[in-house]
Amino acid sequence: MEKNIESNRITLLLDNFDIDSKLLWESFLRTDYNCRAIVTGEESFLPEGVTSVYDFSLEDLEGKDREDRRPKYFNEIAIPKEWRITASGKIIYQHEQKGKIYYADPKNKRFVKAIDWYDRKGIRRLSDYYNRYGEIFARAIYDVRGRLINKSWFSRTGQEIIVQNYITGSIILNEDGKVQIFRTKMDYILYFCAKKGLENDRVFFNSLSIPFFVSLNLSSSKKQDVLFWQEPIEEEIPGNMQIILGGAAKRTSHIVVQKRKSYDKLLALGADREKIHSLGFIYSFKKENHHLPKALICTNSDHIEHCHEIVEALPDMQFHICALTDMSRKLTILEQYNNVFLYPNIPTDILTYLFDICDYYFDINYESEIVSAVREAFLHNQLIFAYQETVHNREFVADEHIYSVDNFEEMFVSIKNIMKDNNLLDEHLRKQREAAMAENSESYVKLIEKL
Repeated sequence: MEKNIESNRITLLLDNFDIDSKLLWESFLRTDYNCRAIVTGEESFLPEGVTSVYDFSLEDLEGKDREDRRPKYFNEIAIPKEWRITASGKIIYQHEQKGKIYYADPKNKRFVKAIDWYDRKGIRRLSDYYNRYGEIFARAIYDVRGRLINKSWFSRTGQEIIVQNYITGSIILNEDGKVQIFRTKMDYILYFCAKKGLENDRVFFNSLSIPFFVSLNLSSSKKQDVLFWQEPIEEEIPGNMQIILGGAAKRTSHIVVQKRKSYDKLLALGADREKIHSLGFIYSFKKENHHLPKALICTNSDHIEHCHEIVEALPDMQFHICALTDMSRKLTILEQYNNVFLYPNIPTDILTYLFDICDYYFDINYESEIVSAVREAFLHNQLIFAYQETVHNREFVADEHIYSVDNFEEMFVSIKNIMKDNNLLDEHLRKQREAAMAENSESYVKLIEKL
């Protein structure tokens, strides 16, 4: 096993750096594999060890001279003296909005990821993109109607390295004093990947678009690449996936599915069990469950299903209900109960504290989810309960913890039994992790060595 881990470098070729891509990258970081990540999208604010295909200039930004560098704070943006920056990131001059700042996660730190700049008509004409070192990584130009015309990427000295024309689709690369023109983005990405030596790597990709076509076009034809599928499956197997399953993909013969429902759906559609494998993520849990009767509800509305009933049915449970905005009378009336604590306009530090102290989470509110609450509850080892009609992020909730609104009393009975028995609580947490396909490094190595 050790021999195989050291003999092949793995490149994660990611379509973008969304949550699932980040989880895949973090999962491999928790193994002993020699692994790097390359993103084919245009993200600029990437963590160390993750490179964009537009990042020809970032290699000289790493190292000792960067150790003291950090992201740019919102109040370090250079603006005229008469201008000001609001708490929400708007850049204002008198009553006119001149720009808008976008923050990297976690947004409460107010590290600048991008800034849109507007003309006097309020039309976006320029966008600056910052990297994790606080430098302008790229700049986009828009026409008088706000349409994207071109985008440039820079070296650390401010030299324009890459220019992408969004009208023609072409890309110009200034490299080592030479100018190269690529007709399409795909042509450029293939050039970048060849420069990075991907043909010698095992390429693990998570998209059937650009990353898959890169795998198809690499010079080596050794069957060593793997598709990590992280999306839903509809009523048919995607066409490009059928190429892999049919054996026609040049380097790819196996598919690792990272969502339970997608895996089950593929098998139901007749996908070859020898080529389809299930593997979740290696999660970094933020705390243990302390078996305390404290529950958290994060809501974006005052419509919390059977809230009064659950509070009255579980008098020994503390309910901490929080919102990012003011609360209506429908919620504030809950303060009549001694076991209810309300947090309107909750500050980030208090919300973090509540995730730490609570051991249960109730996903029983309608409308949209806030602060990725269900995922955060899962990572904080909170036991999650939900209604079928309200559940927001089902992959983190075990099926046996989801009830119909009409059968809400059954949920109360189950919770009462769990509150009396710590071993039973631990068993339900285990089922929750299994439902979310939580893995460990051993399961990753075992499967990768098999493929």
